[in-house]
Amino acid sequence: MLGLGKRDLTLFAVVAVLALFAPFILNPFPTDSGLAQFNAGYPDLMQRFVIFGILAIGFNILFGLTGYLSFGHAAFLGVGSYSAVWMFKLLSMNVIPAILLSMVMAGLFAVVIGYVSLRRSGIYFSILTLAFAQMSYNLAYSVLTPITNGETGLQITLDDPRILGVSATADGGIPVTNLFGLEMRSFETVAMGPWEFQFSIGYYIAAVIMLISFYVAIRIFRSPFGMMLRAIKSNQNRLYYTGLNARPYTLAAFVISGMYAGLAGGLLACMDPLAGAERMQWTASGEVVLMTILGGAGTLIGPVLGAGFIKYFENIFSKINDQVVHGWVSFLPDGLEDLVVGLIHPFVGKGWHLTLGLLFMLIVIFLPGGLVEGGQRIRNAVSNRRNRNADAAEAQAASQQPPAE
Repeated sequence: MLGLGKRDLTLFAVVAVLALFAPFILNPFPTDSGLAQFNAGYPDLMQRFVIFGILAIGFNILFGLTGYLSFGHAAFLGVGSYSAVWMFKLLSMNVIPAILLSMVMAGLFAVVIGYVSLRRSGIYFSILTLAFAQMSYNLAYSVLTPITNGETGLQITLDDPRILGVSATADGGIPVTNLFGLEMRSFETVAMGPWEFQFSIGYYIAAVIMLISFYVAIRIFRSPFGMMLRAIKSNQNRLYYTGLNARPYTLAAFVISGMYAGLAGGLLACMDPLAGAERMQWTASGEVVLMTILGGAGTLIGPVLGAGFIKYFENIFSKINDQVVHGWVSFLPDGLEDLVVGLIHPFVGKGWHLTLGLLFMLIVIFLPGGLVEGGQRIRNAVSNRRNRNADAAEAQAASQQPPAE
Protein backbone atom coordinates (compact mmCIF):
# COMPACT_ATOMS: atom_id res chain seq x y z
CA MET A 1 0.00 0.00 0.00
CA LEU A 2 1.34 3.44 -1.01
CA GLY A 3 4.44 1.62 -2.22
CA LEU A 4 5.54 0.95 1.37
CA GLY A 5 6.44 -2.27 3.09
CA LYS A 6 4.46 -3.50 6.07
CA ARG A 7 6.93 -2.09 8.59
CA ASP A 8 7.16 1.31 6.90
CA LEU A 9 3.40 1.48 6.47
CA THR A 10 2.92 0.80 10.17
CA LEU A 11 5.42 3.53 11.04
CA PHE A 12 3.71 5.98 8.71
CA ALA A 13 0.32 5.13 10.23
CA VAL A 14 1.67 5.72 13.74
CA VAL A 15 3.04 9.14 12.76
CA ALA A 16 -0.26 10.01 11.04
CA VAL A 17 -2.28 9.06 14.14
CA LEU A 18 0.04 11.07 16.39
CA ALA A 19 -0.28 14.11 14.11
CA LEU A 20 -4.07 13.76 13.82
CA PHE A 21 -4.70 13.42 17.55
CA ALA A 22 -1.93 15.79 18.71
CA PRO A 23 -4.42 18.25 20.30
CA PHE A 24 -5.56 15.44 22.62
CA ILE A 25 -2.15 13.83 23.20
CA LEU A 26 -0.42 17.10 24.02
CA ASN A 27 -3.11 18.20 26.51
CA PRO A 28 -3.05 15.39 29.13
CA PHE A 29 -3.82 17.62 32.13
CA PRO A 30 -7.11 19.43 32.90
CA THR A 31 -7.15 23.17 32.22
CA ASP A 32 -7.59 24.12 35.88
CA SER A 33 -4.96 21.65 37.08
CA GLY A 34 -1.64 22.78 38.54
CA LEU A 35 0.07 20.67 35.87
CA ALA A 36 -1.74 22.40 32.99
CA GLN A 37 1.41 24.44 32.36
CA PHE A 38 2.97 21.27 30.94
CA ASN A 39 0.29 20.99 28.26
CA ALA A 40 1.61 21.67 24.77
CA GLY A 41 -1.57 21.47 22.73
CA TYR A 42 -1.55 25.09 21.60
CA PRO A 43 -1.88 25.84 17.87
CA ASP A 44 1.31 27.89 17.65
CA LEU A 45 3.42 25.32 19.49
CA MET A 46 1.95 22.33 17.63
CA GLN A 47 2.73 24.02 14.32
CA ARG A 48 6.33 24.50 15.44
CA PHE A 49 6.54 20.81 16.34
CA VAL A 50 5.64 19.69 12.82
CA ILE A 51 7.49 22.49 10.98
CA PHE A 52 10.77 21.79 12.73
CA GLY A 53 10.04 18.10 12.26
CA ILE A 54 10.08 18.77 8.50
CA LEU A 55 13.39 20.61 8.89
CA ALA A 56 14.90 17.69 10.82
CA ILE A 57 13.56 15.09 8.36
CA GLY A 58 15.27 16.91 5.50
CA PHE A 59 18.53 17.32 7.39
CA ASN A 60 18.47 13.60 8.18
CA ILE A 61 18.41 12.78 4.45
CA LEU A 62 21.79 14.48 4.16
CA PHE A 63 23.43 13.68 7.49
CA GLY A 64 21.74 10.39 8.33
CA LEU A 65 22.26 8.79 4.92
CA THR A 66 25.50 10.32 3.60
CA GLY A 67 27.23 11.28 6.85
CA TYR A 68 27.86 14.84 5.60
CA LEU A 69 27.36 17.15 8.59
CA SER A 70 26.09 20.56 7.52
CA PHE A 71 26.14 23.58 9.81
CA GLY A 72 24.50 25.80 7.22
CA HIS A 73 20.90 24.65 6.95
CA ALA A 74 19.67 27.81 8.65
CA ALA A 75 20.51 29.64 5.40
CA PHE A 76 17.90 27.60 3.52
CA LEU A 77 15.40 28.11 6.34
CA GLY A 78 15.86 31.87 6.03
CA VAL A 79 15.70 31.85 2.23
CA GLY A 80 12.42 29.95 2.43
CA SER A 81 10.95 32.48 4.86
CA TYR A 82 12.02 35.50 2.82
CA SER A 83 10.67 33.94 -0.39
CA ALA A 84 7.30 33.21 1.20
CA VAL A 85 6.90 36.74 2.59
CA TRP A 86 7.79 38.24 -0.81
CA MET A 87 5.12 36.06 -2.40
CA PHE A 88 2.62 37.36 0.18
CA LYS A 89 3.64 40.92 -0.67
CA LEU A 90 3.54 40.60 -4.45
CA LEU A 91 1.02 37.91 -5.37
CA SER A 92 -1.54 36.92 -2.73
CA MET A 93 -1.91 35.67 0.84
CA ASN A 94 -2.57 32.12 -0.35
CA VAL A 95 0.04 29.83 1.19
CA ILE A 96 0.39 27.45 -1.78
CA PRO A 97 2.39 29.79 -4.09
CA ALA A 98 4.47 30.91 -1.10
CA ILE A 99 5.38 27.35 -0.14
CA LEU A 100 6.26 26.40 -3.72
CA LEU A 101 8.49 29.45 -4.16
CA SER A 102 10.18 28.74 -0.83
CA MET A 103 11.15 25.26 -1.94
CA VAL A 104 12.33 26.40 -5.39
CA MET A 105 14.47 29.27 -4.08
CA ALA A 106 15.97 27.16 -1.30
CA GLY A 107 16.73 24.41 -3.82
CA LEU A 108 18.50 26.82 -6.17
CA PHE A 109 20.49 28.27 -3.27
CA ALA A 110 21.40 24.73 -2.18
CA VAL A 111 22.72 23.94 -5.66
CA VAL A 112 25.16 26.86 -5.43
CA ILE A 113 26.31 26.16 -1.87
CA GLY A 114 26.43 22.40 -2.40
CA TYR A 115 28.42 22.63 -5.63
CA VAL A 116 31.19 24.47 -3.77
CA SER A 117 31.01 22.81 -0.36
CA LEU A 118 30.84 19.21 -1.59
CA ARG A 119 34.29 19.52 -3.12
CA ARG A 120 35.43 18.78 0.42
CA SER A 121 34.25 16.27 3.01
CA GLY A 122 34.41 15.79 6.73
CA ILE A 123 35.12 18.78 8.94
CA TYR A 124 36.09 20.91 5.92
CA PHE A 125 32.62 20.46 4.44
CA SER A 126 31.04 21.42 7.77
CA ILE A 127 33.18 24.57 8.02
CA LEU A 128 32.32 25.59 4.45
CA THR A 129 28.58 25.26 5.08
CA LEU A 130 28.92 27.21 8.32
CA ALA A 131 30.80 29.95 6.47
CA PHE A 132 28.09 30.17 3.79
CA ALA A 133 25.38 30.36 6.46
CA GLN A 134 27.13 33.17 8.30
CA MET A 135 27.71 35.05 5.06
CA SER A 136 24.02 34.66 4.27
CA TYR A 137 23.10 35.95 7.72
CA ASN A 138 25.29 39.03 7.37
CA LEU A 139 24.03 39.71 3.86
CA ALA A 140 20.43 39.55 5.06
CA TYR A 141 21.18 41.62 8.16
CA SER A 142 23.16 44.52 6.73
CA VAL A 143 23.84 44.30 2.99
CA LEU A 144 20.70 43.20 1.17
CA THR A 145 18.42 45.46 3.19
CA PRO A 146 16.25 46.47 0.17
CA ILE A 147 15.30 42.78 -0.12
CA THR A 148 15.40 41.66 3.52
CA ASN A 149 14.62 44.91 5.37
CA GLY A 150 17.70 44.31 7.49
CA GLU A 151 17.43 44.23 11.26
CA THR A 152 13.68 44.95 11.32
CA GLY A 153 12.82 41.97 9.17
CA LEU A 154 10.62 41.59 6.12
CA GLN A 155 6.89 41.87 6.77
CA ILE A 156 3.69 42.52 4.89
CA THR A 157 2.15 46.01 4.78
CA LEU A 158 -0.96 47.74 3.47
CA ASP A 159 1.08 49.22 0.60
CA ASP A 160 1.95 45.81 -0.90
CA PRO A 161 0.45 45.30 -4.40
CA ARG A 162 -0.75 41.67 -4.05
CA ILE A 163 -1.82 41.48 -7.69
CA LEU A 164 -3.99 38.35 -7.19
CA GLY A 165 -5.32 39.28 -3.78
CA VAL A 166 -6.45 42.22 -1.70
CA SER A 167 -4.06 44.74 -0.19
CA ALA A 168 -6.38 45.42 2.74
CA THR A 169 -9.42 43.84 4.35
CA ALA A 170 -12.86 45.46 4.42
CA ASP A 171 -12.11 47.09 7.77
CA GLY A 172 -8.77 48.45 6.53
CA GLY A 173 -6.59 45.81 8.17
CA ILE A 174 -3.78 43.68 6.76
CA PRO A 175 -5.08 40.40 5.25
CA VAL A 176 -4.01 37.13 6.85
CA THR A 177 -2.43 34.05 5.33
CA ASN A 178 -4.93 31.47 4.13
CA LEU A 179 -5.48 28.36 2.07
CA PHE A 180 -8.19 29.26 -0.45
CA GLY A 181 -10.03 31.27 2.17
CA LEU A 182 -9.27 29.12 5.22
CA GLU A 183 -7.31 31.37 7.57
CA MET A 184 -4.15 29.80 8.92
CA ARG A 185 -4.57 31.39 12.34
CA SER A 186 -8.20 30.38 12.90
CA PHE A 187 -8.94 27.68 15.46
CA GLU A 188 -11.81 26.21 17.43
CA THR A 189 -11.79 25.43 21.15
CA VAL A 190 -13.71 22.33 22.23
CA ALA A 191 -14.41 21.79 25.93
CA MET A 192 -14.68 18.21 27.19
CA GLY A 193 -15.23 18.24 30.93
CA PRO A 194 -12.24 19.92 32.61
CA TRP A 195 -10.20 19.71 29.40
CA GLU A 196 -10.05 22.23 26.56
CA PHE A 197 -8.70 21.23 23.16
CA GLN A 198 -7.79 23.64 20.38
CA PHE A 199 -8.08 22.59 16.74
CA SER A 200 -6.25 24.87 14.32
CA ILE A 201 -6.52 24.98 10.54
CA GLY A 202 -2.91 26.12 10.31
CA TYR A 203 -1.71 23.17 12.37
CA TYR A 204 -3.52 20.56 10.29
CA ILE A 205 -2.27 22.09 7.03
CA ALA A 206 1.28 21.94 8.37
CA ALA A 207 0.69 18.41 9.69
CA VAL A 208 -0.50 17.17 6.29
CA ILE A 209 2.57 18.68 4.65
CA MET A 210 4.75 17.03 7.30
CA LEU A 211 3.15 13.65 6.58
CA ILE A 212 3.78 14.11 2.85
CA SER A 213 7.40 15.03 3.63
CA PHE A 214 7.74 12.00 5.88
CA TYR A 215 6.33 9.73 3.17
CA VAL A 216 8.78 11.12 0.60
CA ALA A 217 11.63 10.54 3.08
CA ILE A 218 10.57 6.90 3.52
CA ARG A 219 10.57 6.38 -0.25
CA ILE A 220 14.04 7.96 -0.49
CA PHE A 221 15.37 5.76 2.32
CA ARG A 222 14.11 2.59 0.64
CA SER A 223 15.05 3.53 -2.94
CA PRO A 224 18.21 2.62 -4.87
CA PHE A 225 19.17 6.29 -4.51
CA GLY A 226 18.98 5.89 -0.73
CA MET A 227 21.12 2.76 -0.91
CA MET A 228 23.71 4.70 -2.88
CA LEU A 229 23.74 7.41 -0.20
CA ARG A 230 24.31 4.76 2.46
CA ALA A 231 27.19 3.40 0.41
CA ILE A 232 28.73 6.88 0.34
CA LYS A 233 28.48 7.04 4.12
CA SER A 234 29.94 3.56 4.50
CA ASN A 235 33.00 3.95 2.26
CA GLN A 236 33.14 6.60 -0.42
CA ASN A 237 36.58 5.56 -1.64
CA ARG A 238 35.31 2.11 -2.61
CA LEU A 239 32.70 3.75 -4.81
CA TYR A 240 35.41 5.66 -6.62
CA TYR A 241 37.40 2.45 -7.06
CA THR A 242 34.39 0.84 -8.76
CA GLY A 243 34.15 3.76 -11.18
CA LEU A 244 31.14 5.47 -9.59
CA ASN A 245 31.18 9.22 -9.03
CA ALA A 246 29.58 10.00 -5.68
CA ARG A 247 29.38 13.76 -6.11
CA PRO A 248 26.11 13.89 -8.12
CA TYR A 249 24.43 11.77 -5.45
CA THR A 250 25.68 13.89 -2.57
CA LEU A 251 24.70 17.08 -4.40
CA ALA A 252 21.21 15.68 -5.01
CA ALA A 253 20.89 14.78 -1.32
CA PHE A 254 22.12 18.25 -0.34
CA VAL A 255 19.59 19.96 -2.63
CA ILE A 256 16.71 17.78 -1.41
CA SER A 257 17.69 18.51 2.17
CA GLY A 258 17.87 22.24 1.40
CA MET A 259 14.41 22.15 -0.16
CA TYR A 260 13.04 20.54 3.00
CA ALA A 261 14.59 23.40 4.99
CA GLY A 262 13.09 25.93 2.57
CA LEU A 263 9.69 24.28 3.00
CA ALA A 264 10.02 24.61 6.77
CA GLY A 265 10.99 28.27 6.41
CA GLY A 266 8.02 28.91 4.14
CA LEU A 267 5.65 27.30 6.65
CA LEU A 268 7.08 29.47 9.43
CA ALA A 269 6.25 32.50 7.31
CA CYS A 270 2.76 31.13 6.65
CA MET A 271 2.25 30.84 10.39
CA ASP A 272 3.59 34.35 11.02
CA PRO A 273 4.30 36.42 7.85
CA LEU A 274 7.57 37.86 9.10
CA ALA A 275 11.08 36.91 7.99
CA GLY A 276 14.14 38.02 9.93
CA ALA A 277 17.86 37.42 9.60
CA GLU A 278 17.94 35.64 12.97
CA ARG A 279 16.54 32.53 11.30
CA MET A 280 19.82 32.25 9.40
CA GLN A 281 22.11 32.37 12.44
CA TRP A 282 24.46 29.47 13.15
CA THR A 283 22.51 28.63 16.32
CA ALA A 284 19.52 27.61 14.17
CA SER A 285 21.79 25.29 12.17
CA GLY A 286 23.14 23.79 15.38
CA GLU A 287 19.61 23.25 16.66
CA VAL A 288 18.63 21.00 13.76
CA VAL A 289 21.83 19.00 14.30
CA LEU A 290 20.81 18.47 17.94
CA MET A 291 17.30 17.45 16.88
CA THR A 292 18.58 14.80 14.50
CA ILE A 293 21.21 13.32 16.80
CA LEU A 294 18.92 13.44 19.83
CA GLY A 295 16.15 11.57 18.03
CA GLY A 296 18.41 9.19 16.14
CA ALA A 297 20.39 10.04 13.01
CA GLY A 298 19.74 7.71 10.11
CA THR A 299 16.34 6.63 11.44
CA LEU A 300 13.02 7.69 9.97
CA ILE A 301 11.07 8.84 13.01
CA GLY A 302 14.04 9.91 15.13
CA PRO A 303 14.40 13.48 13.79
CA VAL A 304 10.68 14.11 14.34
CA LEU A 305 10.98 12.96 17.96
CA GLY A 306 14.10 15.07 18.46
CA ALA A 307 12.40 18.17 17.06
CA GLY A 308 9.41 17.71 19.33
CA PHE A 309 11.64 17.08 22.34
CA ILE A 310 13.72 20.24 21.88
CA LYS A 311 10.77 22.49 21.02
CA TYR A 312 8.92 21.23 24.10
CA PHE A 313 11.88 22.13 26.29
CA GLU A 314 12.21 25.51 24.61
CA ASN A 315 8.56 26.50 24.98
CA ILE A 316 7.29 24.63 28.06
CA PHE A 317 10.20 23.68 30.29
CA SER A 318 11.63 27.19 29.98
CA LYS A 319 8.48 28.63 31.63
CA ILE A 320 9.17 26.90 34.93
CA ASN A 321 10.34 29.66 37.30
CA ASP A 322 11.18 29.85 40.99
CA GLN A 323 7.55 30.52 41.89
CA VAL A 324 6.45 27.28 40.22
CA VAL A 325 9.21 25.31 41.95
CA HIS A 326 8.21 26.85 45.31
CA GLY A 327 4.70 25.52 44.70
CA TRP A 328 6.07 22.02 44.10
CA VAL A 329 8.13 21.88 47.32
CA SER A 330 5.92 24.03 49.56
CA PHE A 331 5.43 21.09 51.94
CA LEU A 332 9.08 21.33 53.03
CA PRO A 333 10.30 23.51 55.92
CA ASP A 334 11.11 27.07 54.82
CA GLY A 335 14.89 26.73 55.00
CA LEU A 336 14.93 23.40 53.19
CA GLU A 337 12.42 24.69 50.63
CA ASP A 338 14.66 27.63 49.73
CA LEU A 339 17.66 25.30 49.47
CA VAL A 340 15.86 22.95 47.07
CA VAL A 341 14.63 25.87 44.96
CA GLY A 342 18.17 27.25 44.85
CA LEU A 343 19.51 23.90 43.63
CA ILE A 344 16.86 23.55 40.91
CA HIS A 345 16.99 27.20 39.79
CA PRO A 346 19.99 26.87 37.38
CA PHE A 347 18.25 24.06 35.47
CA VAL A 348 14.82 25.60 34.79
CA GLY A 349 13.48 28.81 33.32
CA LYS A 350 16.26 30.63 31.50
CA GLY A 351 18.60 27.77 32.39
CA TRP A 352 16.68 25.20 30.35
CA HIS A 353 19.62 25.01 27.94
CA LEU A 354 21.73 23.56 30.75
CA THR A 355 19.20 20.78 31.37
CA LEU A 356 18.95 20.08 27.64
CA GLY A 357 22.73 19.98 27.35
CA LEU A 358 23.03 17.47 30.19
CA LEU A 359 20.32 15.28 28.66
CA PHE A 360 22.03 15.49 25.29
CA MET A 361 25.34 14.39 26.84
CA LEU A 362 23.68 11.43 28.57
CA ILE A 363 21.92 10.34 25.39
CA VAL A 364 25.07 10.60 23.27
CA ILE A 365 27.07 8.61 25.86
CA PHE A 366 24.57 5.91 26.75
CA LEU A 367 22.22 5.95 23.72
CA PRO A 368 24.31 6.76 20.62
CA GLY A 369 21.30 5.92 18.47
CA GLY A 370 19.19 8.58 20.19
CA LEU A 371 15.66 8.25 21.49
CA VAL A 372 14.90 5.62 18.87
CA GLU A 373 17.61 3.36 20.29
CA GLY A 374 16.16 3.87 23.76
CA GLY A 375 12.76 2.74 22.53
CA GLN A 376 14.30 -0.26 20.79
CA ARG A 377 16.11 -1.29 23.98
CA ILE A 378 12.90 -1.09 25.99
CA ARG A 379 11.05 -3.12 23.36
CA ASN A 380 13.80 -5.76 23.27
CA ALA A 381 13.86 -5.98 27.07
CA VAL A 382 10.09 -6.51 27.20
CA SER A 383 10.27 -9.06 24.37
CA ASN A 384 13.10 -10.99 26.05
CA ARG A 385 11.22 -11.05 29.32
CA ARG A 386 8.13 -12.43 27.62
CA ASN A 387 10.22 -15.10 25.89
CA ARG A 388 11.83 -16.12 29.17
CA ASN A 389 8.45 -16.33 30.87
CA ALA A 390 7.10 -18.41 28.00
CA ASP A 391 10.11 -20.77 28.12
CA ALA A 392 9.76 -21.12 31.88
CA ALA A 393 6.07 -21.94 31.53
CA GLU A 394 6.79 -24.57 28.88
CA ALA A 395 9.51 -26.13 31.04
CA GLN A 396 7.20 -26.22 34.04
CA ALA A 397 4.40 -27.78 32.00
CA ALA A 398 6.82 -30.39 30.63
CA SER A 399 8.06 -31.27 34.11
CA GLN A 400 4.51 -31.84 35.36
CA GLN A 401 3.65 -34.32 32.63
CA PRO A 402 3.69 -37.98 33.80
CA PRO A 403 6.49 -40.09 32.32
CA ALA A 404 5.59 -42.28 29.37
CA GLU A 405 5.19 -46.00 30.22
